Amino acid sequence: MSSQLHITNGDSFTERLNTLNLKGDIITWREMLCEGKTETNVGSESFWKTRFDYLHKHYKISKAWFVEKTLKEYRSLCNHKQQDHIVLWFEFDLFCQINMLAVLSWLKTHRRYAQISLVCSGDEDGTDKMFGLNDLSDEQLMRLYNNRVHLSQNDIEYADYVWQLYCSDNPIRLENLVDYENYQFKYLSDAIKTHLKRFPTITNGLNDIENKILKISQEEKPKSKSLLLGSIIQNQGFYGFGDTQYERIISNLKPLFSSFNPVRLSKKGKEILDGQTSYYSQIKDDEAYLGGALKYNFLYNTEADRILKL
Repeated sequence: MSSQLHITNGDSFTERLNTLNLKGDIITWREMLCEGKTETNVGSESFWKTRFDYLHKHYKISKAWFVEKTLKEYRSLCNHKQQDHIVLWFEFDLFCQINMLAVLSWLKTHRRYAQISLVCSGDEDGTDKMFGLNDLSDEQLMRLYNNRVHLSQNDIEYADYVWQLYCSDNPIRLENLVDYENYQFKYLSDAIKTHLKRFPTITNGLNDIENKILKISQEEKPKSKSLLLGSIIQNQGFYGFGDTQYERIISNLKPLFSSFNPVRLSKKGKEILDGQTSYYSQIKDDEAYLGGALKYNFLYNTEADRILKL
């Protein structure tokens, strides 16, 4: 008798998956590894310590919450040793794809003989619209499940390799990888390109997201901060971030706004958006990491789509 385990991308989809009555237990991967420092050894003591320190400092996550929500679920994953078929449920965006890489890296080490398959939502109707798992009907989810991608050992090794590069101190190595399309991970290339755009631009020291926030503020002139957030989330492309992540980014840009109700840029904010001056020295944070790389040790050249080391 084969037994099955499902690993999902978050609580809301776990609830949904429960209604589909598929065989097997469900584990929720509760992390946001696209933010803050990461280490290659997923699940180790130093890995979780690094993650807790980041989440506690920037999102005021308590130790009790972290143990209850993240570590308890992780320990449950460790205890599921008998399942020989593991199904991963993730989405097309950067948030999900980085978590997916980490999970695959862990599985490569700890579940060497399991059959691993992937259900990944994104381009479902041939239009530009990208779909999350919860955007799909039960019928669409079952179709994705029945057509899920069975990952070979090579695919798993490849995902682990990309994870190692993501955790390395030099994102230029990731950039050289982007051209290599691995067909079993159809959204990974776009997610990595999106990740690289999170380094500050040469133009004004702000990255792609920060510039997008200023642009929406200037062009749409939202009547409130919550309307600004709504517009950012609707137009975020491949990031897949939530309210709390964008709230934090906006608070770092506070000096570039004269008001949030209505949303208006300050004179300095307009100058920076126009590329007349740089905000690099003011926003630079020597402890800000993207994966294993220090964010402000690199610059992104938007014209060449290349990363430069400072």
